Amino acid sequence: MIKITTPSRIHITLIDMNASIGRVDGGIGITLDEPVIQITAKKSDCLEITGSFEHIERMRNSALKLLPEFSGIKIDIEKDYSSHVGLGSGTQATLASGMAVDKIFGLGLNAYEIAIKVGRGGTSGIGVAAFERGGFILDGGHKFSEKKAFLPSAASSLPPAPVLLRRDFPEWDIVIAIPEQKGLSSTGEVNIFQEKCPVPLKEVEKLSHIILMQLLPSLAEEDISTFGNAINSIQELGFKKKEVEIQSLSRKLMQILRGAGAYGTGMSSFGPTVYAFGEDAEELKKVAKEFLGEKGDVFITKARNEGVKIETV
Repeated sequence: MIKITTPSRIHITLIDMNASIGRVDGGIGITLDEPVIQITAKKSDCLEITGSFEHIERMRNSALKLLPEFSGIKIDIEKDYSSHVGLGSGTQATLASGMAVDKIFGLGLNAYEIAIKVGRGGTSGIGVAAFERGGFILDGGHKFSEKKAFLPSAASSLPPAPVLLRRDFPEWDIVIAIPEQKGLSSTGEVNIFQEKCPVPLKEVEKLSHIILMQLLPSLAEEDISTFGNAINSIQELGFKKKEVEIQSLSRKLMQILRGAGAYGTGMSSFGPTVYAFGEDAEELKKVAKEFLGEKGDVFITKARNEGVKIETV
């Protein structure tokens, strides 16, 4: 029997949803230590998945695409976290199931190859890279001539975007606040891409400037204050601005956390998850808890600078 434990991830922003110079998407993100999806798996006479109802079908579909003919596998979902909250559970659950099949039947595939076979990463490469290697990730998007439309990952058949930069993230506390609601998915997600893209080129140019000359240098120098300023600026630009506009509760929470001393706050993907960086993480956690009350979850984690953990048990 094997045990597979995946990370989660913050998706900070898509970079170029204008595509006027030939590429689209591109993204930056941070792999997280918590929450995780954890499964155990072993050979079986049939395909059987037990545990979290929310991820059973995703894992079943992934396993079916990789299982050798006349083979079976039993997967038990021991830990998980909610889908459509902005932390990437769909990709992690799908890859965990695919990796279980790969390891048990000796298929010899890596995470990137599994992602192609199970159809993940067609817009953002952050989730696949987080699963594979962890850390801070910058991906280079796709050729627009191949993608041909502005689409979310779930509606794109392209392989994951190439990783341009992967580096360890500092040992900074990261406050995660998850309001008790869902982000967009399925048709709603596709519609937003269609309605809001292309975004103005000047916003993409400004966003790229901030990433290249503020966010990345502050990360290299471990300057949390400047890194936070860059995160704040990103919320007001490009496609991220459109995502934040949809989640009024998350937008309000970001403002409150900044007022409470956070250097930077952002919303992950389509939300509603909000993340924050600051010197006093416990105080920021307290403020977020007071704002959300019983209608949400708040905790402190750190970046995870490695990918999936696979153990024999």
